[in-house]
Amino acid sequence: MKKIAIFGATGMTGLCTVEAALKQGLEVRALLRDPSRMPEELRKQVEVITGDVLVKEDVDKVVEGRDAIVVTLGTRNDLAPTTIMSEGLRNILSSMEKNNVKIVSVCLSTFLFYDKPKVPAMFHGINDDHERMLHLLQAAESLDWIAVMPPHIAGTPSGDYSVEIGSSPGRAISKYDLGKFMIECLSKPDYYKQRCGLATKVPAP
Repeated sequence: MKKIAIFGATGMTGLCTVEAALKQGLEVRALLRDPSRMPEELRKQVEVITGDVLVKEDVDKVVEGRDAIVVTLGTRNDLAPTTIMSEGLRNILSSMEKNNVKIVSVCLSTFLFYDKPKVPAMFHGINDDHERMLHLLQAAESLDWIAVMPPHIAGTPSGDYSVEIGSSPGRAISKYDLGKFMIECLSKPDYYKQRCGLATKVPAP
């Protein structure tokens, strides 16, 4: 795997994912609405396509010729109900089918492991769209998708972390480790078509 595309590359997780991909020597292409949001030293190393994930033609330009796709779409601090992330993912998956790209990792949320009543009310709107995204992945039978479902994303340094399939192993993950996992899971078939929880290992008292 040499060439990847990243959607949502200027968010907190997205920037760490770009850095992790470049460290691994991958060729990175990113779709950016506003290229100035990416630090210049990263932008110089990335093939930037200016556009919008809601525009199919823009998405096609990014997906074409890639070996794998990473999706870290978010709404920053806006917790209002939205369909932007799921509509964007629908375009990405459709373009992957068209361009015969098979592997995608998608950043969702640990709340998808919870029973709905246990999800804090303020997150319901975002969680509903994450749920729509998960359903889109589960319906994409020809794709090798990885649903990455992190807990609280912290600005702490990279450290030891654990990964569990089908459940969450803890309460927080470093943004650097999350970015690294978004890339590393692409080449690990054990994670294909799985919901992956990950969290920083907490030392025993």
